[in-house]
Amino acid sequence: MTVAYVGLGANLNGPRQQVLAALEELAQLPRTQLTARSSLYRSAPLGHLEQPDFINAVARLETELEPEALCAALQAIERAHGRERTFRDAPRTLDLDLLLYG
Repeated sequence: MTVAYVGLGANLNGPRQQVLAALEELAQLPRTQLTARSSLYRSAPLGHLEQPDFINAVARLETELEPEALCAALQAIERAHGRERTFRDAPRTLDLDLLLYG
């Protein structure tokens, strides 16, 4: 199993619930275990400042997925939460970033 860290963030459509639901979905990924998670925390937006604050967290996974497959799974979860990529630093329903793999 490979250790991976995923950053989670949201600031639209009930961001706290979006992040909590995404944590549950990460735990359901095939050949993957959610082994730890941070507390939720609030942060101000960067770049495009005229948007709501973000709710953020970090998840520690142990996975047998290759990095490309894990990234594809993260993007699928984002899409399921209505993520639209309109412009850099745009508000979002859910953002999942692979922070560290291996």
